[in-house]
Amino acid sequence: MNPIVTSSEDITLITLQNCPSSIVFGAKIFSSIAENGVNVDMISQAPSHGDLSELSFTIDDEDMGKILTIISTLKEQNEIKASVSSGNCKINVYDDKMKDTPGVAAKVFTAAAGLNTDIRVITTSDVDISILVTQADFQETLAAIEAALNH
Repeated sequence: MNPIVTSSEDITLITLQNCPSSIVFGAKIFSSIAENGVNVDMISQAPSHGDLSELSFTIDDEDMGKILTIISTLKEQNEIKASVSSGNCKINVYDDKMKDTPGVAAKVFTAAAGLNTDIRVITTSDVDISILVTQADFQETLAAIEAALNH
């Protein structure tokens, strides 16, 4: 297995708390974001607590103004609390053989843990792992993950 490690910088994490846990809410918010020409990358939803959930997603820092307008409208219609964290970096590990190779996530997380990396959000599929880290932890974490996967 030869995973491809890529990265990107200048990423904003948006976390919406007290969101309706209905998929209808998710459809509405992501439709509104798309209509405003904003590309969403990582999406993570926490397990529901009754009728409410927490929804996180990432965008490019340059799109933060558009998102703040959308969030403002949401907050008027619901009791949603929003947190915005810009200047983050994403590290992505990809290999189509990952789904049949145990231990890749263990290597990635062990490398990050060895540096006590501040991980903001994690998303995965059967062929990739993406972690969002602070700018301060980015270069060291990227190097540690690349080293861990090349051994």
